[in-house]
Amino acid sequence: MPRGETYQPIAANPIHAVSEYPVSTFSIDVDTAAYANARRFLMHGQLPPPDAVRVEEMVNYFRYDYPAPTRRDTPFRTTTRLVKTPWNPDSYLLEIGIKGYEPDRQERPPANLVFLIDVSGSMIDPDKLPLLKSGMKLLAQQLTARDRVSIVVYVGASGVALEPTPGNDTAAIDAALDRLVADGGTAGGEGIQLAYKLAQQAKIAGGINRIILATDGDFNIGITDPAQLKALIEENRQHGIALSTLGFGEGNYNDALMEQLADTGNGNYGYVDSLKEAKRLLVDQLDGTIETIAKDVKVQIEFNPAVIASYRQIGYQDRALSRADFNNDRKDAGEIGAGHTVTALYEVMPVGAPKGAIDPLRYGAVPAAATDMTVPGRHGNEFAFLRLRYKEPEGDTSRLLEMPLLTSALRQAGPAQAGQDFAAAVAAFGLKLRREDVVANLSWDEISALGQQTRGADEDGTRREFLDLVALAKGLTP
Repeated sequence: MPRGETYQPIAANPIHAVSEYPVSTFSIDVDTAAYANARRFLMHGQLPPPDAVRVEEMVNYFRYDYPAPTRRDTPFRTTTRLVKTPWNPDSYLLEIGIKGYEPDRQERPPANLVFLIDVSGSMIDPDKLPLLKSGMKLLAQQLTARDRVSIVVYVGASGVALEPTPGNDTAAIDAALDRLVADGGTAGGEGIQLAYKLAQQAKIAGGINRIILATDGDFNIGITDPAQLKALIEENRQHGIALSTLGFGEGNYNDALMEQLADTGNGNYGYVDSLKEAKRLLVDQLDGTIETIAKDVKVQIEFNPAVIASYRQIGYQDRALSRADFNNDRKDAGEIGAGHTVTALYEVMPVGAPKGAIDPLRYGAVPAAATDMTVPGRHGNEFAFLRLRYKEPEGDTSRLLEMPLLTSALRQAGPAQAGQDFAAAVAAFGLKLRREDVVANLSWDEISALGQQTRGADEDGTRREFLDLVALAKGLTP
């Protein structure tokens, strides 16, 4: 663990016997911070600590070719795929892909953005406040006269560095940014309170109202209790003000707090390790970063014990929900931004597999033949049933989507294909960085070969960079 950095402990997901635990429920997650943070470690010649690697954020850093909805009143579309698991020839990798509606930039509602910027002494390093200021100047070039930008700073005492200003007044925004200097302690709590006050004053009815907290997470003055901070954020979330977080720097980085605050604020969490990453989050994916198209999105999958013997979810450890949470509209869950892709993966073991991870129950039902994968009776042609719940951005009542997953897909599943299934390579990379036993026999070279085989067109070069990171991880592994 790097000295001074804080990460939430993450335990490996267990294998569940379907006969005992047939249902898995979780909240979706569009955060990508873990990938950029792991990249930072690797580029600096270190393997990231296992708890810094949230595999779902590694996978969701990349865009995938899921079919997208064509109308705004259909906020997202769901796709499923099955391939042979790269690290276990006897199991399958179930990929659940969600693609959000991507409107034209002109369709985006006006935005009231309040940037809450840490200008404490710990932000003086080049990869902190200077990088943040450069990224915000790029963002300002994407805004219009309909948008409003405010800047609140916190250092010892909090203050307003920029009153609500039209988004196209880049001269005023740039001048306010140029005046920011890192010096002093970090009064994060007071800063958040002032930012919410300003956001309420400039609130745009029917628009986007969001605070973006940019810091290294080193809250050391003011409200330091995470429970109090989260209560403040939750209260304001209910009044239509969302909160996202952007993390910077190293040495005293508080990843655990940054993730929790964004989750509570119905926002997303990104880590900025370069100006290129700032551009990706604040320019290329601006709409997805600030505009929510569906909120409280939950996924529930029920496996058929006559077809599937066991399963293991890949990642999402801190997003797990109880079965009852799925129908509880008061239970908070994740949000999908405009154009976002979300991917969830399960490793599933069919009944009758020669190397099943869990022995069948002695007194359980007679399993179906592994070569047949169909069973008589009700829903015998399904290996699982997928349910999703979501709310409209301003709604309080969820909508339910359902789809059966057919056993014919198991029979047709083969190895990961060229141009597809890149998520399998990224998941294997994340699990390997976490030192999980499930991929102990999968080499870095095999992960690299899988990534090369499945990377596809790679228009933005991020998949090529992924292969470079795999090579770095190999070289850093004892």
